Amino acid sequence: MARTADPLTSEVIELMSGLVSAFHRDYEAASAAHALTAAQAKVLSLLAREPQPMRRIADRMSCEPSNVTGIVDRLEARGYVERTPDNRDRRVKLVRVTPEGRRAAEDLRDALGFAREPLAALSPAEREQLRDLLERMLDAARPA
Repeated sequence: MARTADPLTSEVIELMSGLVSAFHRDYEAASAAHALTAAQAKVLSLLAREPQPMRRIADRMSCEPSNVTGIVDRLEARGYVERTPDNRDRRVKLVRVTPEGRRAAEDLRDALGFAREPLAALSPAEREQLRDLLERMLDAARPA
């Protein structure tokens, strides 16, 4: 049985929805300016943090591994990523960002201006508090 959210929760949900919409608009524009699809840009950003197996990328993207294969193929053709054997399990291929791909990921991140000014309006302590609250929310939303 669905519960009705209290007014404050409803307001927070609406505000979060507005932020997500603004982020997606800005992300799509920044991706297109770098001749990337939003999915390619997201994979590139994930890989800029650490090399990952295709299965984990698919899980993070909430899509089928075959979709990730196509995305990685296109990024690899541009010289942004490479596939290498995992030292722990040679049957697994890790996808890692190349130096050129890292530069592209940094350029993309720098092009995302939507949150920079609003976040600058918060004090460092407020940004830390916001980060901590968002981490708690994301942790609670992750499947067990």
